[in-house]
Amino acid sequence: MALQLGDIVPDFQQDSTQGKISFHEWLGDSWGVLFSHPKDFTPVCTTELGRAAALKSGFAERNVKVIGLSVDGLDNHEKWFADIKETQGQEVNFPVIADSDRKVANLYGMIHPNASETATVRSVYVIDHNKKLRLTITYPPSTGRNFDELLRAIDSLQLTDNYKVATPVDWQAGDDVIILPSLDNEAAKELFPQGWDEQKPYLRVVKQPG
Repeated sequence: MALQLGDIVPDFQQDSTQGKISFHEWLGDSWGVLFSHPKDFTPVCTTELGRAAALKSGFAERNVKVIGLSVDGLDNHEKWFADIKETQGQEVNFPVIADSDRKVANLYGMIHPNASETATVRSVYVIDHNKKLRLTITYPPSTGRNFDELLRAIDSLQLTDNYKVATPVDWQAGDDVIILPSLDNEAAKELFPQGWDEQKPYLRVVKQPG
């Protein structure tokens, strides 16, 4: 059964470049981004690990830990890290799981037989501080992942967890948001006393709270 949004993500123990990881314990009270790679020394993934490393402080500001996964062993990971530093100008500053037995890949449904019988697909899992899966995206091998979009989506998830709003198309942190349709006008007045722009009864635009 594939992981569904809102599920508690599976726990696991597996070796990584920063020692053995007990995943739920490692996450602690943080959010997490787990992103998988079919194998080491792949060109698109080389650029992605460099970009994720460059954004470490941005993830940390949002209380997010980043962890990668590849089915190759630790020796290959370390050699690959040297290539990443040389070509991307970044030290890999987060753990990368060595999933050579594909234990984690199978737990998380990363093997898609129509794509490959053995290789993991390039998936991203955003996990909240309650260990619940909040977002997942799967990319084809030829398309690099957009880590700025991950930060944007995490900003939206964290904002909408705390306030009764949703974020509209192309929203960026600081932009106007939408009052949830489940909130009637009387209740909305309590939460948004400054008022809102009612474009339709179901589309009430308000300044971002917080």
